[in-house]
Amino acid sequence: MAIRDLIPWTRGGDLETRRGGDPFFALQRDMNRLFDDFFRGFDLTPFGNRFSEGAMGWPKIEVSETEKDVKVLAELPGLEEKDVQVELANGVLAIKGEKKTETEDKDRLFSERFFGRFERRIPVEDVDVDNISATFKNGVLTVTMPKSPQAQSNVKRIAINGK
Repeated sequence: MAIRDLIPWTRGGDLETRRGGDPFFALQRDMNRLFDDFFRGFDLTPFGNRFSEGAMGWPKIEVSETEKDVKVLAELPGLEEKDVQVELANGVLAIKGEKKTETEDKDRLFSERFFGRFERRIPVEDVDVDNISATFKNGVLTVTMPKSPQAQSNVKRIAINGK
C-alpha cells in the first residue's frame, strides 16, 4: 500500500466558495482537482496533500445567527491566542494566523497536519462594530458580533397561513 492511499480525498469545498467567493480561488481549486484526478491514475500527485481542499479550507468554521448577534467559531488546534489575528473591514470578518511546524521536513515520513499561513474571510452585515468581542479557549476562537439596533428592528415575522 502506498502512503498516498492513507490520504483522505475530499470533494466538499467550503461554504464561502460555493456561494460565489473569490473566482480565482475557485479556478485554482478546480485546476488542482483536475491535475490530482489525472495523476491519480499513474499513482502520482504533482502537488501533494498540501494543496488539497482540506488544507485550503483550514481552519474549519461554524457561523450561527440569532435575532441579537452573529457568532463565528473557528477550530484552531495547536495554536495560541498570539498566533491569531481577527479583523473586520468593509463588511468582511478576517481570521488570519500562522501555524508553525515543530519538526523538520526531512524527519517526517507522512503528515496530514497543516502548517503555514491561513486566512478565512466571512462576509457579515449590519453588525455593531464597536461591541464585537472575541475569546480563545482550548483551541477554539469565538467571535461574537452583536447586530446593530437598526438590523434588529428590520426583522419582521411573517405568518404562514394554511388552507
